[in-house]
Amino acid sequence: MEAYQRKPIKDWALEDRPREKLLYRGIGSLTDAELIAVLIGSGNNEETAVELSRRIMENVKNNLNELGKLNIENLKSFRGIGDAKAISILAAMELGRRRNHSSALEMNKITGSNDVASYLRPLIGDLPHEEFWALFLNRQNKVIDSRRLSQGGITGTVIDVRLVLQMALEKHATSLIFAHNHPSGNLEASEADRKITKQLKEAGMIMDIPLLDHLIITQGGYFSFADEGLL
Repeated sequence: MEAYQRKPIKDWALEDRPREKLLYRGIGSLTDAELIAVLIGSGNNEETAVELSRRIMENVKNNLNELGKLNIENLKSFRGIGDAKAISILAAMELGRRRNHSSALEMNKITGSNDVASYLRPLIGDLPHEEFWALFLNRQNKVIDSRRLSQGGITGTVIDVRLVLQMALEKHATSLIFAHNHPSGNLEASEADRKITKQLKEAGMIMDIPLLDHLIITQGGYFSFADEGLL
């Protein structure tokens, strides 16, 4: 069998040269796979960077949110993707999350659960693991700071209530909002969710730092303890 001969880049079709396509037609002309091809730069012995990127996107059903859930080992399972290329993809996905979060930071104040979900979904909505976050608010319900309190496996996280209140005092916060994600997509509050919410509420009352809400956030929706009358 004749050995596979890779064509030089100059002989590729325009659609397989995403960098040139970007220069001449603009970045908006590139597909998601072509943008990934720009990031990874090369494919493998049998696929161009574009072909490999298309295969990666097909594997996640052409859904960038699903791509954002992959870790380095997931990405390295594709032939031609090593540490460096996997890291480039992860870095690009994280920049996208942070850009969305930066837009949410322009919000003047929190007026309801939808504002909290909009603020935090870019950061935790599509994560493959569970994270627990706190929002520290002033008297105008403006966010002084947001902080990830813990990160755990898909089954849950651990929260140190005393540490949370210490942080609130240091930031001169007058109220708190908590949120965590459910990687499973299930919006039902578990018994553990209810227990930690009660603990945080009671501790906040002692310190005169009321708990305004606790949200469970997923990629497609959210559950608010305050909206459901559970606070």
